[in-house]
Amino acid sequence: MRKRKIVMLIIVIFLILGIGGTMILRHTTNTAVDKQIAGRISGQPISAPQLGKIDSLWRNGAGTKSDGKDTNSKNKPTRKITKNARSIIIYFSRSGSTELLASKIAEKTHADILEIVVKDSYAANYQRTLSRANSERENQDYPKLDMKVPSLSQYNTIYLGYPIWAMTLAHPMISFLNSYGKTFSNKRIAPFMTQGGYGQGNSVQRIQGILRNQGSRNNTFTRPLVVDGNKVDQADQRVTRWTEQITNSSN
Repeated sequence: MRKRKIVMLIIVIFLILGIGGTMILRHTTNTAVDKQIAGRISGQPISAPQLGKIDSLWRNGAGTKSDGKDTNSKNKPTRKITKNARSIIIYFSRSGSTELLASKIAEKTHADILEIVVKDSYAANYQRTLSRANSERENQDYPKLDMKVPSLSQYNTIYLGYPIWAMTLAHPMISFLNSYGKTFSNKRIAPFMTQGGYGQGNSVQRIQGILRNQGSRNNTFTRPLVVDGNKVDQADQRVTRWTEQITNSSN
């Protein structure tokens, strides 16, 4: 009888451990899935697998893959346009870092949001994207846009977000400003960017030059927000300080 009780006890223990093991496995799996979602923008998930990589592994962004659709392999391009907003976030993101930064700014400002979309998305493979970007820069042949842009007349402040490519402005943002920069007169421009170790480069000066060439006048520029592409998830306090400075200076 005693032997039978011991056997039953062992069976119960194994059952508990088995269930517990399953629960632990499920929890671990769910945690892994959660980590793939870095945040949300306008209700859609943001994936940025480069976040959390130490600098020696991230290598200033070298080799950073994307989803092959400039964040939109599973999402629709981000577009939130309202009637009453006085600020708008316009951004391009290839691998998700700049999109995550845009989402953090949106949380603080409640601004409208417009994602820049090109007709021919950049490749998921980093080297292929690099080769294409080098060719575009050398030939001054920037990507064609595939997006509907609303009137910007209602906005006082335009947050411009982009990754730094070759120490300057990412090409989709160049295309956007070349196409719509003439509508930026009398706007306050707030540049924000993700970079791979070389800072903002001449990106802000490039924006200023394009706007001048497009005939935009009376623009003012805020201090730019520059964040390492693998550390955007750690930038909450910086985003808060930066957006508060901009908001307070407009009052």
